[in-house]
Amino acid sequence: MHPMLTIAVRAARSAGDIINRSANNQDRLQIHYKSQNDYATEVDRMAEQDIIRIIKAAFPEHAILAEESGQHPGNDYVWIIDPLDGTTNFIHGFPVYAVSIALQIKGKIEVGVVYDPLRDELFTAERGGGAMLNNRRIRVTRQAGLNGALIGTGFPFKHPEHLDAYLAMFRALHSDSAGVRRAGAAALDLAYVAMGRLDGFWEIGLHPWDMAAGILLIKEAGGVVTDFAFKDNYLESGNLITGNPKMHQAMYRAIEPHVTDCLKSVQGL
Repeated sequence: MHPMLTIAVRAARSAGDIINRSANNQDRLQIHYKSQNDYATEVDRMAEQDIIRIIKAAFPEHAILAEESGQHPGNDYVWIIDPLDGTTNFIHGFPVYAVSIALQIKGKIEVGVVYDPLRDELFTAERGGGAMLNNRRIRVTRQAGLNGALIGTGFPFKHPEHLDAYLAMFRALHSDSAGVRRAGAAALDLAYVAMGRLDGFWEIGLHPWDMAAGILLIKEAGGVVTDFAFKDNYLESGNLITGNPKMHQAMYRAIEPHVTDCLKSVQGL
């Protein structure tokens, strides 16, 4: 295993232990309101601090981009961290949440880990080395089109200005698919595309820490990821479509008529 992937796995598992120890005490959580429909708990902060501690002990010169504490300066190695993706689920005891850690070097994602502490499912990837679930290689599905496909999504609840465009996309995809699922943790949704539990996924307005690790998982599992302009500016725009090559094309054709000029732009959100 790549040394930096080893550290990412160690940090993700340690954060997962913190989350699991707190999972039965939701009624005593201290909840911090960040913005509309956006929350954090002391568990988010403790898990993030633990991840950063482990990374900095191994690589003190590396930079950090973390959901709760923001940017920590450093060199060209940037760790992108979501200590608890699916905080709202966690607060309500809804069992869908994960730790997400990625390493970006000079603009390229090199290492990705998504860890589901409830199910002890560890998704890992390194660029050029494939994607794994608990050390077993994973691949995207062979689904050739929308008919019979199971698709994941997330609602643009932080960006109501895009709701009409999103609902038009939803109608276009839902009418021909086997179903659309919205579980509330994008990191896990992307991991599920990588290992074939979902055939495709799309969302508006994600942050880099929501998707960086999952994007690498999908690419290393044979999938395709683009933004709504059919380019690779998803980390900047927050918008993405993903699936195996044929599934991605089918989803893009269905979504494209409903994509506004704002959503095509990297400044769209």
